[in-house]
Amino acid sequence: MPDFVPEKIAEVLARHGVACVYIGGFAAYLYGSSLLTTDVDIVPAATAENYARLSAALKALGAKVRAEGVEPLPFSHDADSLAAVGVWNLTTEYGDLDITVEPSGTQGYTDLHRGSRPANLDGATIELASLADIVRSKEAAGRDKDRRALPVLRELLARQLRDQRAH
Repeated sequence: MPDFVPEKIAEVLARHGVACVYIGGFAAYLYGSSLLTTDVDIVPAATAENYARLSAALKALGAKVRAEGVEPLPFSHDADSLAAVGVWNLTTEYGDLDITVEPSGTQGYTDLHRGSRPANLDGATIELASLADIVRSKEAAGRDKDRRALPVLRELLARQLRDQRAH
C-alpha cells in the first residue's frame, strides 16, 4: 500500500490542468476537521477536454483500480472510458484517489463549483467544495463513516458561519 501523500496527488492533477472540486474527508481536513482520511475525493468537470487531462494525470500518477480484497488492477483509460463511469476507486503512487461524477446529495461539478473556494496546497491551487456542500453530501450518502463524521463537520460549519457574521 503506497504512502498517503495527498499534496502530490493534488500537484499532479493541477499540473495537468484538471478542473475538479475536492470533496470528502480530505477537503474537510483542509477546513480544520480532526478526522483522519486515507484518500482524496474529487469531482471532475464533465467535459471531454477535462477527461483527457484527467486521463493524462492518472497515467502520471500510476493509477490502478482499487477493489476490496484484491491487489490493485491495471487501468487502461482515456477520456471516453473515464466519462462512461460515474465512480472510480483508484490507488496511485501517492495513495488512494476516488473520482465521483455526482456525489450523493449533489448535482456534480457545476453544482459544487458554485460554492467552492480556492485553496493553496503546497504550491498547487485546488478548488475545495464548500463546507456546507461537504456536509450536504455526507448527509445524503448516509454511510456509517459519514454519519460519524457529521457532528465534527457541523460544528466546523457552525464555527465558520459565526466567524463570517463576526466580520
